[in-house]
Amino acid sequence: MIMTVGIGLALAMIAMAIGYNGGMFVLSRRAYQQKDDQNGRSRFYIFLIACLNEEKVIQASLERLSRLPGETLVLVIDDASDDRTAELVRAAGDGVRLHRRALPEARKGKGAALNAGLAHLRACGLLDGRDPDDVIVCVVDADGRLDRHAVLEVDPYFDDPRIGAVQIGVRMYNRDLGLLARLQDMEFVVYGEVFQNARRHLGSVGMGGNGQFMRLSALESLREEPWSDCLTEDLDLGVRLIAAGWTNAFCGSAAVSQQAVLTLGRLVRQRSRWFQGHMQAARKLYPLILRRIDGRAAADLLYHLSSPALLLLTSLLPVSFAIALADAVWHGTLGPLWFAWFYVITFGIANVYAHVYRQREKEAGRLRSLLTAHVYILYGYVWFLSGWWALWRHMSGRQGWLKTART
Repeated sequence: MIMTVGIGLALAMIAMAIGYNGGMFVLSRRAYQQKDDQNGRSRFYIFLIACLNEEKVIQASLERLSRLPGETLVLVIDDASDDRTAELVRAAGDGVRLHRRALPEARKGKGAALNAGLAHLRACGLLDGRDPDDVIVCVVDADGRLDRHAVLEVDPYFDDPRIGAVQIGVRMYNRDLGLLARLQDMEFVVYGEVFQNARRHLGSVGMGGNGQFMRLSALESLREEPWSDCLTEDLDLGVRLIAAGWTNAFCGSAAVSQQAVLTLGRLVRQRSRWFQGHMQAARKLYPLILRRIDGRAAADLLYHLSSPALLLLTSLLPVSFAIALADAVWHGTLGPLWFAWFYVITFGIANVYAHVYRQREKEAGRLRSLLTAHVYILYGYVWFLSGWWALWRHMSGRQGWLKTART
């Protein structure tokens, strides 16, 4: 009886996941009508980079940002680094400003650092006389390498006064350094090309911690500081902007490239922070979504925020499949149909992922993309380990910022 219930629950969850993913894929293929009203307004782009011991990557990122077209400014918020981060920023030249934070105020998370940077911009007069509608704040990670054409691609979205924020795609610039890096690149491509593209039609586009462009007036419309103390402050911000009446957009024609982690231990550590941040955000955002957001956007956001609980339940599925396999062996029913059924429910979606990834990474080749997508299904099990670790940290009251180490 218990075995039957377990297998039934497993199949129900798989059916729900396949239905949701399949629906989002179909929706993501629909054309999206972007407002095309070239009003000729000139906008001021401010790039915020929160840094904590980023000497290995900050210089290359600043060099790329300094070559972007248009009127731009880079503000680096040094969160009490004890390496050469501040020294490298000071040497970056015109167009780059440094705001140093000191302990004990510093090192309280990325959200606190970004809020301090925005407060510094207001206090130092750099925003005086500027229309908040025409000031665009962009968050870039210290290892972020923004496409040179990113500003040109993003800018037309802000011709629509309803747009409060635009998220661009995310890639891994070191994706050729092994299978693990390649799988992370596929993960971000699939997320952007399928889920973010679909959410444009649902009104639930999410913000990422890297490559998020926000209208200053949208940030100022929030009733509290823009970035929260959640470990996933980007998720929190995106939902609150939607609740405040703004529209979030996704621009897949530009991307910011970041550094993939190259060891399994660092990957689990990074994903456990994201997972824990989801749990923190869910507790705060569920009431907000139910009160302030309606329709399909609310349904998708509620499903998205429920993903940690669903993922922990899904981590129990391999046990159910092991039981089903043992039962099939015991009763002698382990034949071609059983293997075909197992392949479809386990790896069937890999064919979709391979197609999506190859559209963005054509040099990967059809066969290579397909094989990588099959491994990607197994790669997803990393979330199970990360999820249980994050739950343990959450239950034990450990809320610290598990910063991703650079190489």
